[in-house]
Amino acid sequence: MLPILAETDSLAIGPLLMGVLGGLALFLFGMDLMSRSLKVVAGSRMRQFLGRITTNPVKGVVAGAATTAVIQSSSVTTVLVIGFISAGLMTLSQAIGVIMGANIGTTVTAQIAAFKITQYALVLVAGGFLWRLIGGGGKGEFYGSMVMGLGLLLYGMELMSEATHPLRTYQPFIDWMRHMDHPAAGILTAMLVTAVIQSSAATTVIVIVLAGQGVITLEAGIALIFGANIGTCVTAMLGAIGKPREALQAALAHLIFNVAGVAIWVAFIPELADLVRSISPQMSRLEGAARLAAEAPRQIANAHTVFNIVSTLLLVGFTKPLAKLIQRLVPERLEDSTRFGEVRFLDDMFLETPSVALDLTRKELSRLGAGALKMLHSSLNRVLYGSRQDLEELRRDDNEIDALHAAIVGYLGKLSQRNLHEDEAVALRDCLAAANHFESIGDMVETDLVEAGLERLRHGVEISSGTGDRLLELHRKVSWSVASVIRALVEQDLPEAQSVIDAKHEVNALADAAELYLVKRLGAAEPQRGPAFRIESDIIENLKRIYYFAKRIARMVEPIEGVAANGSESPKAPPGD
Repeated sequence: MLPILAETDSLAIGPLLMGVLGGLALFLFGMDLMSRSLKVVAGSRMRQFLGRITTNPVKGVVAGAATTAVIQSSSVTTVLVIGFISAGLMTLSQAIGVIMGANIGTTVTAQIAAFKITQYALVLVAGGFLWRLIGGGGKGEFYGSMVMGLGLLLYGMELMSEATHPLRTYQPFIDWMRHMDHPAAGILTAMLVTAVIQSSAATTVIVIVLAGQGVITLEAGIALIFGANIGTCVTAMLGAIGKPREALQAALAHLIFNVAGVAIWVAFIPELADLVRSISPQMSRLEGAARLAAEAPRQIANAHTVFNIVSTLLLVGFTKPLAKLIQRLVPERLEDSTRFGEVRFLDDMFLETPSVALDLTRKELSRLGAGALKMLHSSLNRVLYGSRQDLEELRRDDNEIDALHAAIVGYLGKLSQRNLHEDEAVALRDCLAAANHFESIGDMVETDLVEAGLERLRHGVEISSGTGDRLLELHRKVSWSVASVIRALVEQDLPEAQSVIDAKHEVNALADAAELYLVKRLGAAEPQRGPAFRIESDIIENLKRIYYFAKRIARMVEPIEGVAANGSESPKAPPGD
C-alpha cells in the first residue's frame, strides 16, 4: 500500500494525489493503447460490419454496441459513423441508432473494472510486452499491445484503489461524498470531472474505485455515472467545433440522447438502485462499510449497463424525429461554398481511423475525377473548332485540378504515417495512384489536346464534319470510361470497373476506324492536309491514352490476373496494352 496516513483527522494529500493521478494516467494510457491496437487489428472489419448491419435503428444499436465493445472506444465508433454520413453510406437516423448502441458498448469497461482481477495486471503487462517483442512487426505486435494495454488499465485501477484506501476513514471526505446522494450534486460533479479528464470511462472507473473503498453509496454512484454520461457529450460538442457538419450533428445527437436518458431516470434513482441490488451478488456475511465496499462496485457497473440499455430501448423508436430535429438545428448548407480546388470531405479528425479516411479520400477522388471529366467533356469541341480564348480557358481549368490533387496527396501522406493494416496500406497506395492518374488526364487535356487546338489555329486547319464525327464518337466512349471508373472507384463497384476494362476493344476499334478514315483522306485535295492529318492523329492518340488511364484506375478496383494494381506505370507512358 502507498505510504499515506490513514488517521481520521489527517491525510497525506501529496501521495494521495500522486497515486490517483498516476493511476489515472496509466488507466487512460492503457485504454488508449488497447483501443488503438484493436482499431488496427479489427477496425476495417468493424467498419464493414457497421456498413452492412445498420439498415434500421435496432440493427444500428446492435452494431454500435458490438463495435464499441470490441474496439473499446465510443469515439472511434462515432468517427466511423461521421465518416459514413459524410460518404453518403448512412443516414443520420441510422447513425443515431449506432450512437445509442455505442453507449451500451462503453459499459464493458465498467464491468471489467468491477471484477476483482487487478492482481493479474502486471502479468498482462509482461505478457503483452513479450508478445510485442516476438510479434515480428505484424498483427502479433498489435495483439501484444492490446494485452499490454489491458494490463496497464488494470494496474492503473490498482494504483488508484491503493491511493484512495485511506479515504475510508477520512471523515471530511466521507461527509462530502454524502452530498453526492443528492442527484444534482452527483451529476454536476461527474460532469465537471469528465469534462476535465475527457473520458466518461475513466470517471466511471474512479466512481467504482471509490465505491470499493465504501465511501460512495449506490445511489450516489448512479448520480455520478449519469453526470459522466452527460459530461462526455459536452466535451464531444466542444471537440466538434470547426469539424465537418456531420461531426456536429453526431455530437448533438449523442448529447440529446444522453440528456434525455438522464432526465427519464433521475427521478427513479432509488428504484434503479433497488433493481440492481436485486440482480447483483449479495455479501450478506459482511456488514456496514465493508459490505458497501464489497457490493457497490458491481452494483454501480450493473446500474450503468441497465441505465444505458433501458434508455436505448425507450428512445430507439424516436431516431427519425431526433434526426429531423438535429437537421433543423444543424442544417445543410443550401450551397456548397467549397471551391473545386479545395477539399470537401477530408479532415484530420479521420486520420486516426484509416478505413474512414480512405472512404472519404475516394469521395474526394470522385471530385478530382469529375473535374478531369468536365475538362475532357468540353475539350473536343474547343480543340476542333474553338478560338484561342476557348483553349486558354480550358488550360486554366487544370489549375484547380492540380490544387485538389496536391491536397489529396498531402492528406494521404499524413495518413501513411499512421498504423495501417496491410489492406489499408494497399488501398492508400491505390488511392494515391488514382489521384495521379486523374491529374494526368487533366494534364493531357491542358497540354496535349490544347496544344493540338493551338496547332490547328497556327496552320489555319479546318476539321471536316466527317473527321469531327469520328473523333466525337471516340471521345464519347473515352468520356464514358472516365465517368464509369469514377463511379466504380467511389462505390468499389467491381462490375462497373470490369466494364471499363472490357471497353478496350471498342475503344481500339473506334480509334482504328478514325485513323483509317484519316489515311483515306490523306490524299484529299485540301489545303493544309498534312498538318491536319498530324493534328487529328495526335487527338486520336491522346484520347486513347486518356482511356488507358481510366483502365488503370479500374484495375485498382478489380485487379486483373497478372497485372499489378499499383499505379506504378509511368503516367505519361504511351499505351502498350
